[in-house]
Amino acid sequence: MKAVVINGITPAEQVRLTEAPVPAVKPGWVLVRVRAFGMNHSEQILRLSEIEAPYIQRPVIPGIECVGEIADPSDSGWQAGQRVIAMMGGMGRSFDGGYAEYALLPAHHVFPVETDLPWDALAAVPETWFTAWGSLFECLRLEPKDALLIRGATCALGYAAIEIARALGCRIVATTHREAKLRLLAAADEAVLDDGKLAGGVRGVTKALDLVGPRYLKDTLRAVEKGGIVCNTGILGGVFALNGFDPIKDIPNGVYLTGFYSNAPTRAAVNAIFDFIKTRGIAPAYGARFAFSEIREACMALDNGRVNGKIVVVMD
Repeated sequence: MKAVVINGITPAEQVRLTEAPVPAVKPGWVLVRVRAFGMNHSEQILRLSEIEAPYIQRPVIPGIECVGEIADPSDSGWQAGQRVIAMMGGMGRSFDGGYAEYALLPAHHVFPVETDLPWDALAAVPETWFTAWGSLFECLRLEPKDALLIRGATCALGYAAIEIARALGCRIVATTHREAKLRLLAAADEAVLDDGKLAGGVRGVTKALDLVGPRYLKDTLRAVEKGGIVCNTGILGGVFALNGFDPIKDIPNGVYLTGFYSNAPTRAAVNAIFDFIKTRGIAPAYGARFAFSEIREACMALDNGRVNGKIVVVMD
């Protein structure tokens, strides 16, 4: 099979397809014929630095998600040809991931889905939609009556959150720190240029999804109304932790702070996502589509950050 295999620091310009053996099936694992996959910044981090960490199984095929069909169900009880999505659980780090024509994956992180979505649209769903879904419903307990602030909305996760909240009927305030990208937030009710100080400038926000992260998190906490909830899911601001964070002083009275970690997808969540997509008539959006033979170009597009939204790669 064709695959991307890395064994050290690999800039996008050095990414190549190579020949690799199709994995042998074993109990508890299923062989998936990969039809497409979405790309994520965590794979960029893997290529450019994390590949040298001792916990990475080297050499490794990157990719924390994929969509495709069951090629060999092993002992799962599923049927060959069933459509599935797979994500997380160690994909592309502890074991080989989705940047390949076939992937051997633990059955507990593979989910059969009933959908008519084409492969490219389906590839935009797994990790991005699961993270948005968990952030909005498990953490923020989003309801139609809410006014939702999405801080750092011009990313794949931000766009998915806008799609979900809009279909639910919420009022959406979306931000970007680049004036040129305000036009990309037309689906929101209000697009705001983020200068790092939203508190006092946005009104009536009951829930906030912070994708910028610790860099502006204290300000986000002050931007919601009393009784509001803030979910920190992203780290687009490049700051990974809050040093000297004082919960008593930095969390306003009556405001709640939570966070979403996407490493444990469940069948219930996946079923809910696809039911929502079907009943609301949503066509999951993506920013750019590449063929697998163009994987070098896809990685370059990921690294330069010029694609607005999810990058998906479809098998030739």
